[in-house]
Amino acid sequence: TINSPMVGTFYLSSSPDAAPFIKIGDQVGPDTTICIIEAMKVFNEIPAETSGKITAVLVENGMPVEFGQPLFRIEILIANRGEIALRVIRACKEMGIESVAVFSEGDRGSNYLSLADEAYCIGPARASESYLKIANVIAAAEVGNVEAIHPGFGFLSENAHFNEICRNCQIDFIGPSPEAMAKLGDKNTARELARQAGVPVVPGSAGCISEESEAVKFAHEVGFPVLIKATAGGGGRGMRVASNDLALKSALQQARAEAEAAFGNGDVYLEKYIEHPRHVEVQVLADKHGNAIHLWERDCSTQRRHQKLIEESPSPNINEETRQEMCEAAVRLIKAADYSNAATVEFIVDKDGNFYFIEVNARIQLEHPVTELVTGVELIK
Repeated sequence: TINSPMVGTFYLSSSPDAAPFIKIGDQVGPDTTICIIEAMKVFNEIPAETSGKITAVLVENGMPVEFGQPLFRIEILIANRGEIALRVIRACKEMGIESVAVFSEGDRGSNYLSLADEAYCIGPARASESYLKIANVIAAAEVGNVEAIHPGFGFLSENAHFNEICRNCQIDFIGPSPEAMAKLGDKNTARELARQAGVPVVPGSAGCISEESEAVKFAHEVGFPVLIKATAGGGGRGMRVASNDLALKSALQQARAEAEAAFGNGDVYLEKYIEHPRHVEVQVLADKHGNAIHLWERDCSTQRRHQKLIEESPSPNINEETRQEMCEAAVRLIKAADYSNAATVEFIVDKDGNFYFIEVNARIQLEHPVTELVTGVELIK
């Protein structure tokens, strides 16, 4: 909510005949005048305390108000659960924004629900029938009359279709545009965008591999070992390393089957496998006006089966020149994609200090608190 900073009389416009400063649905920011409060015969223009879309006016024109009394409501829905929901709720409270939580039957009674201003059940315990059910999430947003949805991570956070539906329902998706998400969500498209932005990429196939013969030909051109990767993959799924022709044919089938089962898309491509690399990711923030900054890097080289175990910052064993070049490359790529909001640009660094782009995580990440601790910047806010 936006609260009254003083005792006085509340007015929505500068005079009885003037148009109101704002109305329901208007986007406001810290420099937006939202009302006038008359105190001791002085008419004080009141700016918004935070940024967001007005979902309700809580005081009638010409009525007296107390200090701290809620005047306007700004609400967002958190389409997630657990730790990330708690972090978003906390940020909302600190910014004067009301939060609407959602939960499955399996999460009824969870701690984060008691901290939200409102909460709605969106389905059974199975995620596919609740947190991944787009219609249920949108219905909760409409019932809660929210102005925006924060997707958190996982679930629908990188679903461009959900993003587009939010736009069509006139609900702000707190994240990149559907177009930017689609560009970066497909690894082949993201690699081509990186090349155009002058960001180094690992030598790889020109597109998806449809035939075994294509895979074998590419592997012979760049030399074994090679890495098979799902274009829609993530979390280490749909990835296989092959060191000879026989292993390549077998790994190709396995990667396709795993990717199809996990993502509904069995398309794969090949890369030259970089042996014993460091895995380094750059945290980026971008606005909707073409501006982007980096908040340095996190090192996630300690992994098991391509799953990160430890994140640390700053990254050990890379020099300052490489660090600076990598961070600048991440910003170039994000700008080239017309991206807004938080993103993580992932690289691998070989033993000679050369870095190569891998992928972009178009969302906030589980490990973002590492960057928050190092920089003092609260990424959720």
